[in-house]
Amino acid sequence: MSLIFKRKSVRSYRDEKVPDDIIENLLKAGMQAPSSCNAQPWEFIVVSKPEDKLAISRMHKFAKPAEKASHLIITIGNLNEARVIGMIEQDLGACNENILLQATHEGLGAVWLGFHPIEDRTLKLKEYLNIPDHCIPFSVICVGWPAHESEVKLRYDASKVHFDRY
Repeated sequence: MSLIFKRKSVRSYRDEKVPDDIIENLLKAGMQAPSSCNAQPWEFIVVSKPEDKLAISRMHKFAKPAEKASHLIITIGNLNEARVIGMIEQDLGACNENILLQATHEGLGAVWLGFHPIEDRTLKLKEYLNIPDHCIPFSVICVGWPAHESEVKLRYDASKVHFDRY
């Protein structure tokens, strides 16, 4: 099966560091994503210090996987780089998915933690990581070696497919 059908959200990780070259591959994959007018308005903060991962894991109730991940990749939308401001979420969504697919290819587990557009989450992340005002912290992607293997459930549902009209 292709990577798309193997990808799943992984929230628990072994206590083993992911090598820097693999992290770089994830970032390269993210930067390969399509973007509106090819603006590529993304930037990244890679977090690996235990105290920073712990602080981020406490920023909201669904961020707990951040504490035990090998690395966190914070995806950021730079409003000064975006050519169509209203499309930056789509640009970063494509970027995130590329990172998740590359993580699957590398044998890693990963999960996308949503921060944007929930203001209290983004403000905490901006303050903690000194992210400038012209940048939007979009998400935190936790990556690491999966603690255990699990089956992927196929999600195709023919009842949700319409042809020519709704």
